[in-house]
Amino acid sequence: MRRLRVLRALADHGTVTAAAEVLHLTPSAVSQQLAALESEVGQELLERRGRRVAITSAGRLLLTHADTILTEVERAEEAMRLHADGATGEIRVAAFASAISLLVAPSLARLRETTPGLRLVVRDAEGHQAVTQLLDGEVELAVAVEHRGSPAPDDARLTRIPLYSEPFVALIPPDHPMTKADSLDLTTLAADDWVMTSAGNPIRDVVLLACEQAGFQPRIVHHSDDFRAVAALVAAGAGVSLVPQLALPDPGKAVVRQLEAPVPVRRVYAATRPSRADHPLIAATLAALSEAAHRL
Repeated sequence: MRRLRVLRALADHGTVTAAAEVLHLTPSAVSQQLAALESEVGQELLERRGRRVAITSAGRLLLTHADTILTEVERAEEAMRLHADGATGEIRVAAFASAISLLVAPSLARLRETTPGLRLVVRDAEGHQAVTQLLDGEVELAVAVEHRGSPAPDDARLTRIPLYSEPFVALIPPDHPMTKADSLDLTTLAADDWVMTSAGNPIRDVVLLACEQAGFQPRIVHHSDDFRAVAALVAAGAGVSLVPQLALPDPGKAVVRQLEAPVPVRRVYAATRPSRADHPLIAATLAALSEAAHRL
């Protein structure tokens, strides 16, 4: 790059002395750079005409490429500067499915307008998996659910930002006796079969804890981590279930009923590693997620 710049300066200013002055080099240093460039390309780039030098046809050909190369180098340098300043770059986000729909997708759309240098890459991960991916360095941000297996709020490995809380609602079949009630006590579902998320899913942990506090252990017959599938099974009479209120905008033929206190709650938060919390692109993404959560 340095030698191409020397050739360009010579072409622009006509003499070795003038080129040296512009480049803040000595004339002998300019001559050495040009001689090295000729050696590298294996062709004569200059011919002497008295005290001046003229650029050969090979030199003019190289200059046409040099202009393109030097322009691209300047673009690369600018891109790297912007990246170092936190104005451009890629942020990987792991989130569970409904958080992607409710938070991440709206945030991505917003960030495309406000932070065009940011490229957001989204991974679908259940609440417990998102934090694991974050701690393993696979992603820069995680959107996760509080549960008994979550890292403690004072875990020094994480910087956490609360996003939103949502109550659980009951899903019951259309012919269930409790469809006539406006709300129901959780104990009224103690004798039913249950449709539950899989072991390890934070939703299962929250529901099991709620049932435990209500004084019974649910009889789990069916398993699915897809809330649409859960609603379909409930509508078919396979059992009852509890789901987060925002996770299922269309329950189909399953009947939704509010729960009487104490109502289990899903608490959603964003997390990043402390060393990255102040990065401008991560801060912008967290702000967008918080804004989307506020609108909920």
